[in-house]
Amino acid sequence: MDSAGSVVSVAPQLLIQSAGSRSSECSRNSITFSTSPLTGRSRQDVAWSRRGQSRERSCRLHPGRRAHDPGKLTLLCDAKTDGSFLVHHFLSFYLRANCKVCFLALVQSFSHYNIVGQKLGVSLTVARERGQLVFLEGLKSSMDVFFQAHKEPHPLQFLREVNAGNLQPLFEFVREALKPVDNREPAWRCPVLLVDDLSLLLSLGVGAVAVLDFVHYCRATVCCEFKGNVVALVHDSGDGEDEENDILLNGLSHQSHLILRTEGLSTGFCRDVHGQLKILWRRPSQPTAQRDRSLIYQYKIQDKNVSFFAKGMSPAVL
Repeated sequence: MDSAGSVVSVAPQLLIQSAGSRSSECSRNSITFSTSPLTGRSRQDVAWSRRGQSRERSCRLHPGRRAHDPGKLTLLCDAKTDGSFLVHHFLSFYLRANCKVCFLALVQSFSHYNIVGQKLGVSLTVARERGQLVFLEGLKSSMDVFFQAHKEPHPLQFLREVNAGNLQPLFEFVREALKPVDNREPAWRCPVLLVDDLSLLLSLGVGAVAVLDFVHYCRATVCCEFKGNVVALVHDSGDGEDEENDILLNGLSHQSHLILRTEGLSTGFCRDVHGQLKILWRRPSQPTAQRDRSLIYQYKIQDKNVSFFAKGMSPAVL
């Protein structure tokens, strides 16, 4: 490693190398998973649960069909820093790879993501017009839920419920957005669900168990049935006081095959090093000693890209 540039050329591959054994570039971020039983649900919710479990069981019945392996769940986590640059990275990466993307943008507006996307070389407006991108703008849609009457259940219908927790309409929105289409439509590559971010659902009154159930059904449908991938961002408060967020983060961590965790520097603010990125590959099928593999990089966010380098190898240090 004779210069910072040599590190930058390697690190982006680590981000997108979430990777499975399939040959296509976009289908490398994929996952297998285990069933979590649901209790205390209504009859409709139990039926929803059984559909998700049946999809998962059908996936497990064909372990040898490597060409049809299920996708993986990639967990993005940030602690004492802003990890949204990873969301922008995966969004632009999958759009350039010609994947069908369903983006649940619960934090920022469409214009915000579009401006950042243009800096990264993609146009969200064009992708949405051609049907490649299905964008749910949480800030705008929430106003529609409160002030407009809907005959059909709205994806964010839980905002009007006294006891928020039924995310089935949101799941149905994802399923309809990514389900295979006939030959008259453009042939997109693997479907992708991107969520920014799941922690916000907790702030809106949804319990951690309900959010984990939602992710479970999305994985059963998108990863196993549609052979696609799921990427989701979750915040880590790090203080242990938010029990619901800890349950969500721990639950997703055990299900993920790739975890990208951004952390602020323990020494505080630095102009040339903005934080560090921990990359953890989880391989449940491997022996215990070989199950997890991790790397740590430091990074600096620039206007149109992010520079990665090994700890202590920042150009400012050199």
